[in-house]
Amino acid sequence: MPDDSLPILIADDQRDVLEALRLLLKSEGHACKTFGDPGAALGALKHTAFAAALIDLNYTRDTTSGREGLELLKALKQAEPDLPVVAMTAWGSINLAVEAMRLGAGDFIEKPWDNTRLISVLRNQIALGAAARREQKLRAENRLLRADTDADFIAQSRAMQPVLALIERVAPTDANILVLGENGTGKGVVARLIHAHSKRAERTLVKVNMGGIAESVFEAEMFGHVRGAFTDAKSDRIGRFELADGGTLFLDEIANIPVAQQGKLLRIVEEGEFERVGSSRTLKVDVRLIAATNADIGAEVAAGRFRKDLLFRLNTVEIRLPPLRERHEDIAPLAQAFLARSAQRYQRVGIRLGADALRALQSYAWPGNVREMSHVMERAVLTATSDLVTQLDFSLQPGLINAAPGVPSMRLDDAEQDMIRGALERCGGNIQKTAEMLGLSRAALYRRLEKFGIRASE
Repeated sequence: MPDDSLPILIADDQRDVLEALRLLLKSEGHACKTFGDPGAALGALKHTAFAAALIDLNYTRDTTSGREGLELLKALKQAEPDLPVVAMTAWGSINLAVEAMRLGAGDFIEKPWDNTRLISVLRNQIALGAAARREQKLRAENRLLRADTDADFIAQSRAMQPVLALIERVAPTDANILVLGENGTGKGVVARLIHAHSKRAERTLVKVNMGGIAESVFEAEMFGHVRGAFTDAKSDRIGRFELADGGTLFLDEIANIPVAQQGKLLRIVEEGEFERVGSSRTLKVDVRLIAATNADIGAEVAAGRFRKDLLFRLNTVEIRLPPLRERHEDIAPLAQAFLARSAQRYQRVGIRLGADALRALQSYAWPGNVREMSHVMERAVLTATSDLVTQLDFSLQPGLINAAPGVPSMRLDDAEQDMIRGALERCGGNIQKTAEMLGLSRAALYRRLEKFGIRASE
């Protein structure tokens, strides 16, 4: 739920005060929940999220100490540290205000209050509280991102070692990076890895698929707009650059940006300045850019479809990811990792890859690269009828087996042996079940077992 739609908690022991505050805040578009004593207010936190709290400091008519309110303030901040609290009393003093601020109050208002000041203070506190919650959420997400990305990024092959070394050198810097590679090679994973190991890791990583943004809304999506800028602009909206301020902006499929929009992007890349659509106010942002494409970007520049000056700004450092067919040593560990992830997701404890399955994976060309492997392993976990996955559980594209460079060619007889051995292993040596799985008669299966010298028992 957006923070501006969360109710405001109001605690005061006078009904007329509660009603006056409720009506005032309602006129400003804020929902409220009112409470006449500290215990009820504190109890409400157990089942309701609040944008802010406005609390009186005195609840016993014959005292002006503010102790009850200060205890409530302390308890509210202990229960919800990011909840903005504004203290209010008719018996204001410097000492009481100082004590309230020390215990975590964001501001202090004296009764009788000024409506304009009260509204202004609450709006500021709500905005600060929302920002604090977003920051806390981002920190938690980025800690998980770093752990998940490190675990997912398997790169043991010789072809990936220069890539790893380059990532290690440039991640801590603010240099703009261009990641090149075929579809499915892991450009997005590299972007997350760079962000997770940068000095911006505690800030947000915003991803934009440039191929998915229509030219007519490009500026509004990237730079934001103000209310009334166009027919459907019902309220102000921040764009992707503003959302990524202080963090990293990942521009995926960068070559798909229309030429007409590339100049607008160039300005913000060069100067860090832009205007929201419909506004003349210039804004500045501090954003690190990571761009990616599977296109031949040099050819795009030569054909006039991509600006050379924009390319120079984006590729301070260029990282080229090799296709999976050139990373033969990574195939087995990647397959095991994807199998384990899908097994956990679909609760297939104990599922494992058979020897023939691994051979099939290692002799496949992987036109879809790492992304294709992820999908293949997920399907295998879903469709395998036993805990032993064999090559029969893979839906690999015909004609692409044995196409991987450096993988010895497999004869038809060898492939047939592998299939028979895998089926026997899955069926526990049962001839009838194995024959049914392979679509053979028992006699035909026996002939092949004899031909290849394979022993099996019922």
